[in-house]
Amino acid sequence: MSQANEEKIGIWYTAFSYLLWGILPLYWKLLESRPAMEILAHRIIWSFFFMVVLLIVTRQIASWRKQVSMMMKKPKLAGGIIAAAILISVNWFVYIWAVTHGHVVETSLGYYINPLVSVVLGVVVLKERLNLWQWISFILASIGVCVMTFQYGTFPWIALTLAFSFGIYGLVKKLASVDSAIGLTVETMVVTPISFIYLFILYDHSSLLSTLTIWQLLLLIGAGPATAVPLLYFAKGARRISLTMLGFLQYIAPTLTLLSGIFLFHEAFTKAHVYTFSCIWVALVIFSFSKTKWMQGWHDKIINRNSFGI
Repeated sequence: MSQANEEKIGIWYTAFSYLLWGILPLYWKLLESRPAMEILAHRIIWSFFFMVVLLIVTRQIASWRKQVSMMMKKPKLAGGIIAAAILISVNWFVYIWAVTHGHVVETSLGYYINPLVSVVLGVVVLKERLNLWQWISFILASIGVCVMTFQYGTFPWIALTLAFSFGIYGLVKKLASVDSAIGLTVETMVVTPISFIYLFILYDHSSLLSTLTIWQLLLLIGAGPATAVPLLYFAKGARRISLTMLGFLQYIAPTLTLLSGIFLFHEAFTKAHVYTFSCIWVALVIFSFSKTKWMQGWHDKIINRNSFGI
């Protein structure tokens, strides 16, 4: 297959994964009568079982066992995977809670901020260097968060928790260097026993189990595929396209989430939101173009002028 066709297929795979992530709030809204922690526990358990079946079908179960065996022998690797499992669990819980409690717009803000958080983590932890335009985009994003805090009167903890938990999760995954499908299986395996214990206690000491309808049970079971399928499509697509194209496509999900929050769930979109999102969007445009030849040319001109004291 030609490189052009490979890239075209990669774009479709990746765009589809972001499309699924963008409409995921619609799925959690169907379960908004259930506690967020209950939904999270089911999501973890059924994601684990779904991924195990998938690994068996794709003949990757031996690789998963090898990864588990390596965890047992290497405490550092085990610590990284446990940290990843905790981070993704926190991210999932906050996301589910926010959606089921009418904060869909703020979740979209979190995933707009996320790429910029990843940049900051790269600078702080991996000692990566930013060019002038990337610094400008980071400062603009920071201004946007400050505007939300001071004008809206509420610290955007949902957005920042989602952005930082997923950003740090991505950093841990990068350092651990584990295949996405096997990594998700191992991570959900780590927290599945805790989820089982939680559900046992929850259903044993409450009447929640008696209120669970067949439709809700099917939705909770379906949380496994709903979690895993977008990730698998993303993994297929990301291998076929450039990092720049990946950067552009990643804004599909928060944009769809934002639109659904405003037009489907009728959440408030105040002036503070307008100012904040405007700062974030401008920052993302600058960041997305920061490594193009045109922007690099302007960067070099500015640096050269400054070096001569102009």
